[in-house]
Amino acid sequence: MDLILETFRYIASSAFDVLPIAVFLFVFQMYVIGRRFPNVRQIAIGFVFVIVGLGLFLEGLELSLFPLGRLMAQQLTDPEFLEATRLTVMGELGWQDFYWVYLFAAAIGFSTTMAEPALMAVSIKANTVSGGAVGVWGLRAAVAIGVGVGVSLGCYRIIAGLPLEYFIGAGYAVVILQTTMAPKLIVPLAYDSGGVTTSTVTVPLITALGLGLAEAVPGRSPLLDGFGLVAFASLFPIISVLAYGQLAVLRHRADQPAAEIAVEQEEQDHAL
Repeated sequence: MDLILETFRYIASSAFDVLPIAVFLFVFQMYVIGRRFPNVRQIAIGFVFVIVGLGLFLEGLELSLFPLGRLMAQQLTDPEFLEATRLTVMGELGWQDFYWVYLFAAAIGFSTTMAEPALMAVSIKANTVSGGAVGVWGLRAAVAIGVGVGVSLGCYRIIAGLPLEYFIGAGYAVVILQTTMAPKLIVPLAYDSGGVTTSTVTVPLITALGLGLAEAVPGRSPLLDGFGLVAFASLFPIISVLAYGQLAVLRHRADQPAAEIAVEQEEQDHAL
């Protein structure tokens, strides 16, 4: 009974959040554009599905994903587990003794990104618009690798207690450098890929992982150290997708005859 009441509470909260958006769209359509909505019944049913879906999704986060992330962080940082798998022969536990945490973070970042619906949609659309130049699976894998590396590095930051701004600053310095060298076709897509990854599947799990890790590691504050993994998950896909574009250009040039490369270089010099 408590579960049902809690679910209805989340659905009511979702309705309260969605209602202003629905009212704005209806008012804008009627009084600014000056046209009636086609298929009003279908649109209304769609809004109901959105509200119910959001409510169930939020309930699922509280019952499943958040506890799962905290549980895995607690188990992987359990003193008995670390003593059994430690790499340090003598002395206190070091950052290197948490290697299972890094592996788990990379795996969870990669797998959740591959399952991200928003990334699937963007990859399919990018493949269509580019005429097949951007592969669906290639883009998804590049973004997923970036998220995996970013989440793993973010977990290292939490364990080591290092300042977040150093990692973010260095990461964006790499992005700026890559942007000057990457093909122009891939740059906007790479920047969008950072935002696409931080969506419904990835964010809840890595947020729960960061909070659970900060709670489990001695000397870490959940408020100061537990957050920041989403920033890593947004930044490193930009780096990986830009690298994906650069590697694609290098591969294309390796397969091209030298004469065609010279013609392309002359055209670029002429354009400049």
